[in-house]
Amino acid sequence: MMGPRQEVQPALFYEFSLEDHVPQDHLLRSIDRFVDLSSIRAHLADFYSHTGRPSVDPELLIRMLLVGYCFGIRSERRLCEEVHLNLAYRWFCRLDLSDRVPDHSTFSKNRHGRFRDSELLRHLFETTVARCIDEGLVSGQRMAVDASLIEADANKQNSTPKEEWDAEQIDPADASRAVREYLDTLDEVAFGAASEVQPKFTSHSDPASQWTAARKGPAFFSYSDNYLIDTDHGVIVAFEATRSIRQAEVGSTKTMLDRVKARFDLHPERLIADTAYGTGPMLGWLVDRKIAPHIPVLDKSERTDGTWSRADFEWDAENDRYICPEGQELKQFRRNYSDPNRGPTGQGRAKYRALKLTCQACPSKAKCCPNADARSITREEHEDARQVAREIAKTDQYVISMKLRKKVEMLFAHLKRILGLNRLRLRGPYGANDEFLLAAAAQNLRKLA
Repeated sequence: MMGPRQEVQPALFYEFSLEDHVPQDHLLRSIDRFVDLSSIRAHLADFYSHTGRPSVDPELLIRMLLVGYCFGIRSERRLCEEVHLNLAYRWFCRLDLSDRVPDHSTFSKNRHGRFRDSELLRHLFETTVARCIDEGLVSGQRMAVDASLIEADANKQNSTPKEEWDAEQIDPADASRAVREYLDTLDEVAFGAASEVQPKFTSHSDPASQWTAARKGPAFFSYSDNYLIDTDHGVIVAFEATRSIRQAEVGSTKTMLDRVKARFDLHPERLIADTAYGTGPMLGWLVDRKIAPHIPVLDKSERTDGTWSRADFEWDAENDRYICPEGQELKQFRRNYSDPNRGPTGQGRAKYRALKLTCQACPSKAKCCPNADARSITREEHEDARQVAREIAKTDQYVISMKLRKKVEMLFAHLKRILGLNRLRLRGPYGANDEFLLAAAAQNLRKLA
């Protein structure tokens, strides 16, 4: 028997509860247990006026942003529409059916104003890290660091070659917000001061972004998202937005390690990274702070012509000399100089030489220095730290560390494929910083859930 036609019959009164219509296993229910925004109002108190019309609740704005980044809703216009329609989103944002969703312009107004001035988003991220520590997800013993390129909201058609770009000609009064931020960060080590080399192209809309072809494909403008994670459960303990060049990415590691030490009193016993971080100054910085560098050494001393490389010579630290495979010594100085100008160069590197007579009579000269009268070896300033890293690379723990390093790469894959952060929507260094902060906070909350 066919049932009656379903027709709309509006009722005069409704009894409806959002709590009853959000599934118990919904992701937002799990996330909500770990979201503590009770300190936000006190954190922002000094950035609101004591008079005027009441503002939109800042906790509501943060909850809506968390929904957007947890579920890959990048557009704030679309986010407002989704929160308006989705019951679970309304429940998480503490909105009843009759409550009005804030306008999308409210987000940009607060982001460029009180949120950025008060560093609220960093406070939010650090709150999630503290919660992860309280839940026992972070030990602080083993940490890994890496960077990933995120495409900037810029294109080559609106750019200038480096020969024609002159930052001194820019008038800040007539410039856009992203250009003013670029001018403000010219002296910061994460951006303008990271390298004296100018990029091949500079974007007019986002000049702080870096023109790069690091992916071995078509070049594009990008920022680097740097993660420092605890390898126990893959929790992000620090992050940094930088230019997409190696100097800035490696330099951000020091900033992140100092920050987690100051903020959470975390001091790792080892740091895991790839070869890009295996420079002498970086390894020396880690060894000086009693952090074991589980990092492949960036070594360009290996010879490819079949002759002996520096690794074939034994270092004798006690006598400040190298011993060649034939048992002969290479020394930096063979007498004491009274004239300081003829002594060490003071440039952070030393050159060790063998005697010409010894090399000329050596039966292995063809394997050592066939095109030179005598063999010489250059020793870098941080060679002791590089040797520490080489010795660590021979251990079983190093093999385990290389496997743990994949956890940070998995976080970047999750960031791009699940959260949809392939291309930035906001411009400028501060815009990139805001997006990376919210994405990292969302990833930590999903980890807790």
